[in-house]
Amino acid sequence: MAQKTQDRANQILHLLLQRGKCSVDDLAAQVDTSAASVRRDLTKLEQRGLVHRTHGAVELAGKMTYEPFRFDAAFPLREERFADEKRRIAIAAAQLAVEGQTIVLAPGTTTTQVARSLRHRSNIHIVTSAVNIGMELSSLPSLQVTLTGGSVRWPGAFSMVGKTAYEAIERLFFDIAFLGVCGVDAEHGVTVIEPDEAFLLRAMVLHAKRVVIVADSSKLGTFSAAGICSLQEVHTVVTDGAVEPETVKSFEQHGVEVLVV
Repeated sequence: MAQKTQDRANQILHLLLQRGKCSVDDLAAQVDTSAASVRRDLTKLEQRGLVHRTHGAVELAGKMTYEPFRFDAAFPLREERFADEKRRIAIAAAQLAVEGQTIVLAPGTTTTQVARSLRHRSNIHIVTSAVNIGMELSSLPSLQVTLTGGSVRWPGAFSMVGKTAYEAIERLFFDIAFLGVCGVDAEHGVTVIEPDEAFLLRAMVLHAKRVVIVADSSKLGTFSAAGICSLQEVHTVVTDGAVEPETVKSFEQHGVEVLVV
């Protein structure tokens, strides 16, 4: 793909990330080219598995039907909760990763959105303990994807834990760890529900230069049973505009950067 065409394709993908769905005419106006050129670009992007065209519109290819879990609504239901907020958070968080980096994505619905926001990027090594993230990124030759291995214990969570997963993380070092969690609190730190998962996410924190929490505002100022790390070990929290100003202030007092999107 010629550089000019590649640049235009990246513009199209970025617009779809921001808006979710666009018409061909809207895309043509935004990237300042003809509808015919946009259609040719979309054909190539669809062949790469990056977009999905419907009658009169186009959207990012992302949300997959996980066939073995088609009768288990747990993950899709969690995806729909604060869906717009999670999408905005993920787009902003994905922009923190740059070419040449190695990053790790913890399991979760928001980190899954981060993964989808990286689909059009290149030369990033993504390590994950989430089966579904590995599935969604496996067909993209522009990204290097490593699954930790391990045991899958919770239906619909796609989260791998255990000795194999832990040893994989122990052998690697990351520029950024992106964590989706159940609670972030100034006093109790970063938490999830399951101790086994907390143990693995703790290893990700210890092996990362930068720790980024991606969490909608409902999870801030709350905590769950299993601790991952203190708030002081977190570098950045990306959240939505409904976060309480007092919460932002308390996080910043602990040296945490808060990005509100």
